Amino acid sequence: MGNQNTTQEPTPFQKLKDLPIPLWQSQCVFYKHELLVCGGYEERNCYSYHTLKNEYKFICSYPNDVKLNGHCVVKLVDDNDSNKITLLSFGGRYGHTLVMKYVSIWDNDIKKNKLNDYYKWIPFTNKNNYPINISSDFYQGARAVIGGSNNHLLFITYGPNNINVFDLNKFQYIKYDTLPTDNRIAFHCFVSKPENRQEIIKENNKKNVEMILFCFKTGLLIEYNEDNNTFQFCQIPVSNDIEQLYKYACICINDSIFFFGGWNYNDTTTSKLVQKYSIQENTWITFKYTLHIPLYSCFGILNEDNTHIHIIGGSDDKNTIVSVHMKTRVNEWRELVIFFFFFFALFLKIKYK
Repeated sequence: MGNQNTTQEPTPFQKLKDLPIPLWQSQCVFYKHELLVCGGYEERNCYSYHTLKNEYKFICSYPNDVKLNGHCVVKLVDDNDSNKITLLSFGGRYGHTLVMKYVSIWDNDIKKNKLNDYYKWIPFTNKNNYPINISSDFYQGARAVIGGSNNHLLFITYGPNNINVFDLNKFQYIKYDTLPTDNRIAFHCFVSKPENRQEIIKENNKKNVEMILFCFKTGLLIEYNEDNNTFQFCQIPVSNDIEQLYKYACICINDSIFFFGGWNYNDTTTSKLVQKYSIQENTWITFKYTLHIPLYSCFGILNEDNTHIHIIGGSDDKNTIVSVHMKTRVNEWRELVIFFFFFFALFLKIKYK
């Protein structure tokens, strides 16, 4: 046999156990050491992935009459019991509004017979047990964040260019507004600004919530004034590498938003790029390292101790739905950013010496 070069390009990504089923357009939340996978496109099954065991467990399925296509799932804030959480699932092309109470399915000490209301999707109801419908509009590909002075406000962005505010305490919408964009907003990036920034606002006695949205060529800093129930919008730059993309995975970590993959609507190609937007510097970086394969409609999420990013599912450049699950250390990308700026500064020093 002749000599073969088996050296592989180093990668910051570590492959984990595959998803139980191929998934795209999935929605996930983290709960302690568990990644909860809540269905996907026309797939109603939900699973818990245990990060320490590298194993999955089936939790439940959405009701048979629920058809998922571009839905959204958020974790509701409950300060009374850190061992139990409530998930809110809504939206999608066909619309639904459901909640699921969850406590670790991996905990063998829990008496499951006392958890009759857990591990099942049931209607979202108000204090009088009256069903509440959040999905009153065409919420396919909608994205949402929770904020407000008591984490009681649900901010929803969706096509063609809408932003709504739903009060989770009053069980009603309190604001409808229009985003200043010509792009259709769907399957996009919508995140809260870092908590340290929000704390500064609270210290100044301003009941403001700051959020960031990216979709195609649109970049927006969104500020909501809770006292006045008003929005302010400010345009922010979008890099050339991402302005044709949507359906990417995105994660906000401290002062940065990371983007993984995406789909080019114009030429129908799939990206495997990893890009970063620095909120403080208002700048973009496209990294040398990429995903193993091109992906779109994958889901990205940060674990609860902020050390690892998980990327799950999606569709590849052949439009094949995949069961891939990978993770990458947050510090890997911080080191790459430092490395990038070191050599960029060195280049400028040599060039203009």
